[in-house]
Amino acid sequence: MSGVDRPSPWWNPARHADRKPFLEARSAVTKAVRAWFEGRGFLEVETGILQISPGNETHLHAPRTELTRADCSRVPRYLRTSPEFACKKLLAAGETKIFEFARVFRDRERGDLHLPEFTMLEWYRAGGAYDAIMADTIVVIAHAAQATGIRQFSFRGKTCDPFAEPELLTVAAAFDRFAGVDLLASVKGGEGDRERLASAAEGKVRISADDTWSDIFSKVLVEHVEPNLGQGRLTVLFEYPIPEAALARAKPSDPRVAERFEVYACAVELANGFGELTDATEQRRRFGLAMEEKERRYGERYPLDEEFLAAVGQMPEASGVALGFDRLVMLASGALRIDQVVWTPPAGEG
Repeated sequence: MSGVDRPSPWWNPARHADRKPFLEARSAVTKAVRAWFEGRGFLEVETGILQISPGNETHLHAPRTELTRADCSRVPRYLRTSPEFACKKLLAAGETKIFEFARVFRDRERGDLHLPEFTMLEWYRAGGAYDAIMADTIVVIAHAAQATGIRQFSFRGKTCDPFAEPELLTVAAAFDRFAGVDLLASVKGGEGDRERLASAAEGKVRISADDTWSDIFSKVLVEHVEPNLGQGRLTVLFEYPIPEAALARAKPSDPRVAERFEVYACAVELANGFGELTDATEQRRRFGLAMEEKERRYGERYPLDEEFLAAVGQMPEASGVALGFDRLVMLASGALRIDQVVWTPPAGEG
């Protein structure tokens, strides 16, 4: 030791003993959630980690590797950021109710709420309505709390009752309430009007000359909206504007918004769900735009998974959701940081 005291490694018996209650809570939540899905006829699946494309969202980054084939040729592969592409291929194959505890990976992410490798709980209902998957999510969160016996989530001075009736709030209503921004006035013809949103958000967030509509949207969301969500009870934030649809379909009665929702507790985002897009042409267009922006901003782009796009066109109507399982366990166990609830913290961090 060069005169500097370093913390003991996570596998030190005394340090492990301090973490053990959180890890036991993780096991209890896993068992309870798995039993809930199995009791409702869901089939647990295991999909591949190495993928042709890790996902095609602008701000998500994935570790890259290479495979050496038997003939010694080398092909690039990515560690997935989500099991979504593989699960939707299973829907196209005929599966109807599936779930997965999936190990996923993200570059450029580390903090009290972020790990470079973590567990995503993802599930899908073929033929399932958008609101049915929302209801699933609320019940799963309550089952996690019930499994640990906690009555109230608490994080960074905020509290949330996971058993209370959730708050249902559209994104447009949240922007109006917490930021005084008329969000949908800046959405027309499936596009975001950058100048109109910039004008509405002036003085509320710092806007740079090269900020896109989505950049300004994200700044208002992060700085003004998210800190107010999931306080006292869960918040379901739904009907995202169509430029932020990602892999969700447009709402039939209002094409300005998408069938996308997120669930928050104590201002922590727990889940992100969609009424799934089944238009392969539209999905390709969205991916293309996202990859152009990724290249402009980060100097990189990820390939398209052509098999996934083909599967999108053959998928049945479906809804699905991805839930950050480690975050849920953190809240349900009373932990203060996400690394307290994983059995082995990130390699190289001691």
